[in-house]
Amino acid sequence: MKKDLNKHRILILGASGYIGNAIYKELGPYFKTYGTYRSLQPEFESNKQFFQYSVEKDDVYEILEVFKPSIIISALRGDFNAQTIAHQHISEYALEYGSKIIFLSSANAFDAYSKYPSYELDKTLSQSIYGHFKIKIENMLLRLPKKQVAVLRLPMVFGANCPRIQEIKQHITDKKAVEVFPNLIMNITLDKKVTQQIHYIINRNKHGIFHLGSTDLVHHDEFIKDIIAYLTEGKVLLKHVFTTNEDRYLAVLPKFNKLPKHLQITSTKVLEELQK
Repeated sequence: MKKDLNKHRILILGASGYIGNAIYKELGPYFKTYGTYRSLQPEFESNKQFFQYSVEKDDVYEILEVFKPSIIISALRGDFNAQTIAHQHISEYALEYGSKIIFLSSANAFDAYSKYPSYELDKTLSQSIYGHFKIKIENMLLRLPKKQVAVLRLPMVFGANCPRIQEIKQHITDKKAVEVFPNLIMNITLDKKVTQQIHYIINRNKHGIFHLGSTDLVHHDEFIKDIIAYLTEGKVLLKHVFTTNEDRYLAVLPKFNKLPKHLQITSTKVLEELQK
């Protein structure tokens, strides 16, 4: 991709988190990219592009006024009430200055629907606190002018050093059982693919709702067993968690806002990348 350092000023809220940091590394060489971090860490303190921000204690509007971003990427974590207030302020700022908001949402926006996968224009409904929160922020942002918002609904995100893989490795080391959900049918994605997709959405000035999961579906237990198989040849304890007696879906499939073929991914490709 051609470098374009002057086109946008990008602020990533939550750039010290797993996905936020992956986005920062992808966009940093191409745009004026800034990020926030929550707790003091030498690597972020010494990076002049990073600034400390606590969603519970600080007013996001102050940071927005300092950086004047043309694009705000929200990968925030933290107290849901504090995040709601922060996103209200982000919305007000975007409305006043014409900034674009890219919000990382979740497949959990559909976790009350278990009988089928979900597409971009399906009605959201959640029975979890997390999913309910994501829907609340989505609805708030989707009231802004259409071209100023991109809502990215993510399934489980994997990567070589992702928290889920680290947890499985730790359980293997500690000889603890790894949880699997035999009846859960889901789609998945790769951290590197998500960051490429975001880069594309920015470059092409795309807006709307995007489902950034793999184009196919997998059973949670089978996929986790495949991950364990390449991590170790030893026997690993599994804890089978049955939340229902029937198969239930938690999958976000694209139908209307499909990205180009080279930006789509399959579960097989995710597994291949994890084994590199």
